[in-house]
Amino acid sequence: MLIIIASAWQSIAWFVNSADFPSLFIVLESFIYHFFQGDMLANLAVTLTRVLISFTIAMILGVFIGILMGTSERLNQLTDTLLIIALNIPALVTILLCYIWFGLVESAAITAVVINKIPTVVVMIREGARVVDEDLLNVAKVYKLSLSKTFFKVFLPQLYPYIMASARAGLSLIWKIVLVVELLGRSDGVGFALNTLFQFFDIAGILAYTFAFISIVLVIENLIFRPLDKLIARGVHHDRT
Repeated sequence: MLIIIASAWQSIAWFVNSADFPSLFIVLESFIYHFFQGDMLANLAVTLTRVLISFTIAMILGVFIGILMGTSERLNQLTDTLLIIALNIPALVTILLCYIWFGLVESAAITAVVINKIPTVVVMIREGARVVDEDLLNVAKVYKLSLSKTFFKVFLPQLYPYIMASARAGLSLIWKIVLVVELLGRSDGVGFALNTLFQFFDIAGILAYTFAFISIVLVIENLIFRPLDKLIARGVHHDRT
């Protein structure tokens, strides 16, 4: 599929023959330049660090809140309106407010990303907690399992598919928000680099960074998420047998 896309891109670039639509070869040349002679590696490292920190914090808090809302109907009723509001506040508004309130500092950037990510995790985990098999929990009570064993061995495994879904969706969202955060208020990172390239109308450079970005996403998907999916699937199958 990637070969088809690359061939189509190159063919269109030859047909259009415009500086506004650089060919694949020009983009690759730009990528090699920025990777080996520019600041691409440093910017990617900074952005990945921000993504990792924001993702970890948002997942931990989101899973915790989602479980509480999914298992407590009263708490869910009290906080459902707040959750809907949080889901629909534009990310740009949150970013600007965090920068105004806390200043153009790293903590403000991380906070803005986390605030935008948590609601999406909460929604998915809440729905998963609502459909947890009560019969399995009753079996745990019959065998007098401790609360910790019941949670980690019976309750939490049923949420794994929801956690993985929220992780995948959340990672894609966090990438985008981090880039906006960097573009608006940081002096490093991929978002800052893209803003600089935009100032010079360097389309090939923008696409080169996009190529690097996509490559990292594919690596994460193939080296982390897919193996985790298989591991969880085997674990679920083992528990059932």
